[in-house]
Amino acid sequence: MTIAQRWDDLRSGFQPAFWVANTLELFERLAFYGAKAVLTVYLANKVGLKEEAGTLAGLFSGLIFSLPIVAGVFVDRYGFRRTLMACFALFSIGYFLIGLAGLEYGQAITERVGVKPYTIAVLVLTAVGGSLIKPCIVGTVARTSRAEVQSLGFSIYYTLVNLGGAIGPIVALHVRENLGIEYVLLMSSLTSFLLLIGTFLFFREPGGAPEGGQGRTFGRVFADMLLVFRNLRFISFLTIFSGFWMMFWQIFYLFPFYITDWLKFPRFELLETVDAWTIIIVSVPVTALVKRWSPIGAMTLGFLIASSSWLLLAWIPTVPGAIVAMALFALGEATQAPRFYEYVSSLAPKEQVGTFMGFAFLPVAIGSFAAGRIADWLRRSFLDTGQPAMMWYILAAIGFAATALMVVYNYTLAPRPGPRDRTGA
Repeated sequence: MTIAQRWDDLRSGFQPAFWVANTLELFERLAFYGAKAVLTVYLANKVGLKEEAGTLAGLFSGLIFSLPIVAGVFVDRYGFRRTLMACFALFSIGYFLIGLAGLEYGQAITERVGVKPYTIAVLVLTAVGGSLIKPCIVGTVARTSRAEVQSLGFSIYYTLVNLGGAIGPIVALHVRENLGIEYVLLMSSLTSFLLLIGTFLFFREPGGAPEGGQGRTFGRVFADMLLVFRNLRFISFLTIFSGFWMMFWQIFYLFPFYITDWLKFPRFELLETVDAWTIIIVSVPVTALVKRWSPIGAMTLGFLIASSSWLLLAWIPTVPGAIVAMALFALGEATQAPRFYEYVSSLAPKEQVGTFMGFAFLPVAIGSFAAGRIADWLRRSFLDTGQPAMMWYILAAIGFAATALMVVYNYTLAPRPGPRDRTGA
């Protein structure tokens, strides 16, 4: 494809709402990952919930990635624009209330309610808002892209997601150093409020979007859950795949404490961005490198590479070692991520692909719920007792176990490929 053809695709292949939605997504991800970068440290050191900081952060992200199954009902009933506005309104209020727990004038409120109940309540509120954005933005990208350039549209979307994830922690670092860690949450609140205004002024409902309640219902969602959970092969795969996300979330739940408490590097946000920047750089060449592999082969290799990264943290307990380890983890992530959705769609019965794809993010949620508790246990048992290498050996063991289970799954439950499909590693 020539540069002129690619420019013509960008100019005429997408409706205006596509560019508005992706701009909103970029700044929403910046706000989300800015807050996410400091959340566990904030809860532990500023709010005073160190014993359960990881568990609470895991609850927050777990809800954000599990509730979209239900959130799709609201999108179908009220349309993209109104649902997006509700998302940003809840985000703005939620981030502000989380930050309030760290402000001096918020102490009276949190102490009256109780610090832990207050924190759980505002994290859940914020997560409910966050769950609304995924079906809105992804649905808008799909509806506002011509069929022949839809893959390019999703490529733009995923690039902006990673860009927001890379820039957000850097912005959070500067806010934390100049104003205080609680102001990172207030920054995310202000950004969400501005996104609410931007949605109201510039976002227009994409053509063909349902607005009259003709789409999914809560009864249909429940029926879909029963359908999906009865599929042993599908649920087994998602459960095994959650092992990857148990490792991934440690970048935000456990890694910051290791960087600040053990390596004595206070600017932990910079090291959290290594994963996102590496993904941006290596995704295209890595995807091209393994495109002829079977999805299971590519995903298993990705698991193996990502699992090995934790061994580097144990063997090279330095800041450069941590940077290399995070880059290696990102390489594993880039190896498996593009093939995941391809494989999930192949597991679904042909007439139920949409239903099954709606549950494809469950490993992210399961991994987050589990990773938070694992992070708290590892920090108390090993980091606080001066044995940080053991944390990384245990995480590596979780990853290698998931890798082994992926191999076992491939030989026992995975569909057998036809003669033309045997191109795996």
